[in-house]
Amino acid sequence: MGEQNISRGGDNEAKRLFTRAVLNDLRALELMIDQGLIESGARRIGAEQEMFITDGDYSPNLTALEILNDINDDRFTNEIALFNIEANLTPRKFTGKCLREMEEEIKEVISIARHHAGVHDSRIILAGILPTLRQMDLTMDSITPVDRYYELNDRLKEIRGSDFRMDIRGVDELSVTHDNFLLEAMNTSFQVHFQVSGNEFVDMYNLSQAVTGPLMALAVNSGLIHHYRLWHESRIAVFQNSIDTRSTTHQKRGTQPRVHFGNEWIESIVDVFRDDISRFSVVLTSEYEEDPVAMVQAGEMPKLKALMLHNGTVYRWNRPCYGVKDNVPHLRIENRVLPSGPSVIDEVANSAFYFGLMSGMSQGDHDITSNMRFSHARNNFLQACRTGLECHFTWLNGDSVSATRLIRDELLPIADRGLRQSGLDKDDIEKYLSIIAQRVDNKQTGAQWAIRSITEMDKDIHPDEKVRSIVAEMDQQQAVDNPIHQWPLAHADKRTDWRAGFLLVGQFMTTKLLTVRPDDSMDLAASIMDWKRVRHVPVENDEGELVGLVSHRSILKKVVDGDNNKATAISEIMNDHPISANPKTTTVEAIQIMREKRVSCLPVVENDRLVGVITEYDLIKIASQLLEADLKAYRKKLNLHESAKDS
Repeated sequence: MGEQNISRGGDNEAKRLFTRAVLNDLRALELMIDQGLIESGARRIGAEQEMFITDGDYSPNLTALEILNDINDDRFTNEIALFNIEANLTPRKFTGKCLREMEEEIKEVISIARHHAGVHDSRIILAGILPTLRQMDLTMDSITPVDRYYELNDRLKEIRGSDFRMDIRGVDELSVTHDNFLLEAMNTSFQVHFQVSGNEFVDMYNLSQAVTGPLMALAVNSGLIHHYRLWHESRIAVFQNSIDTRSTTHQKRGTQPRVHFGNEWIESIVDVFRDDISRFSVVLTSEYEEDPVAMVQAGEMPKLKALMLHNGTVYRWNRPCYGVKDNVPHLRIENRVLPSGPSVIDEVANSAFYFGLMSGMSQGDHDITSNMRFSHARNNFLQACRTGLECHFTWLNGDSVSATRLIRDELLPIADRGLRQSGLDKDDIEKYLSIIAQRVDNKQTGAQWAIRSITEMDKDIHPDEKVRSIVAEMDQQQAVDNPIHQWPLAHADKRTDWRAGFLLVGQFMTTKLLTVRPDDSMDLAASIMDWKRVRHVPVENDEGELVGLVSHRSILKKVVDGDNNKATAISEIMNDHPISANPKTTTVEAIQIMREKRVSCLPVVENDRLVGVITEYDLIKIASQLLEADLKAYRKKLNLHESAKDS
């Protein structure tokens, strides 16, 4: 998706021409494979480091373009949202001290990013999903103003024909509908690349599919979406929903989503591309090579621009990639499951485990496809995403084994052997794999740490303050690069300003709403008010649209007026034109509205849908905190003054 010169794929003739170019590229790739032109005998590794940008109070900060404009380094590039940036690491031969060199380069690019972020009052955070990120941060105001992102958003919405929906169930449950594809921007990853020879690609790709489950189990780092405790790697579910172009009809008949693990073991790389071309329509178009087959025949290796652009809009968790360097074509496997963070050393340890498994298991004489069902590999991956190291796997020959026992007793020795046989530095092998072993023994992944941290905080602390404290602790631990198994649980403290969580209505509004319908009985509304000790109940229709507000006063007036023998409908007593706000209304504006309009309840509406409510009581709680803080500061000032007089 790094191609800049793209155009929309919606024009029928342009789509047909581009589809022809994709097919021509595929023929050229087949020819290169048949003639043995793909590079062999070379193993290289690479990675892409994605990062979040926050402000000083750890909210997402839209300063990516300013930071990138200051950074004079070709390794850096933008991402979909203005609160993300990415650095592409240098490919290096898989031998010697390559892992240590990778770690040093990651630290270098993060240091560069942090330096320039600081100039713009921003911070750099490594996280699979930033806990302080909220749905209201995912508007088109946050999109990086690059044509390909606007076009991708429009085309995905056009194909889908409806809003994007996300349902995730963990300890908590989150169900949201969103009107653009920026749900994808909630995720940042540490994607690793493993170059393999053309003649071994099929076996290595299938092997990567098999080991992705255990790799995911120990690397999970996305247990929270704001304060909701969901999958241990919620990134996977979020990404699948954000790029899902299937209509309801397509979903019902089992059509494959654009983000997927695969359906079966592959038999050739060409089959992978054929399958994706068959299933997924062209989304974007770009310039392409007119006759890539003729180029191959003439000894000039094509870049396969059309095929690679289409490949970039189909999101396999293990993605086959093609490239050309010095007129030599090569193939690599892009493993996309690893999250960003929790720390640099954790990322490199995860990579060492993956590369070691790929090398170690490829040395055996058994074929992974003969010893494991593909459905088991896929289910292992999903189980790992949901519960991390707590899950169980169906492993070789159908054996059922816990993730911790499999990794510790079987896979770590294989990874160690694979790294040694590949000629990697012995001290580096011990350093990185020992981190994996300690993480497994402690059972503290990034996801488990975050979930435990927020669970053990005082229930009376506001959720926004909890997640800011969690990100503050992440920032502190990442600054010294402690591995996750050594992190203390996060606690709500004074490293963040509590007022940062109350700037906008959407940050503190009540979202767990009790509502009534217009044709419901007044008695129901009165009972809800009595049971829940509230003075207002929103009225919504079956589509979730706000159509009114019923108050304690309106019910009381009806009772005083008499005529209590009939069952009064809500529609008869509700205010059918209630004053409302939206999630991005500032708290100051909301206070002014409530004071000027003399209302004590303000429904919060987004796209005509009721999303929350704020009341006078919510504002009183904020005011009491502010008053308490000011009085404490004043008392301290008086005490200091008295002490100075006494001395």
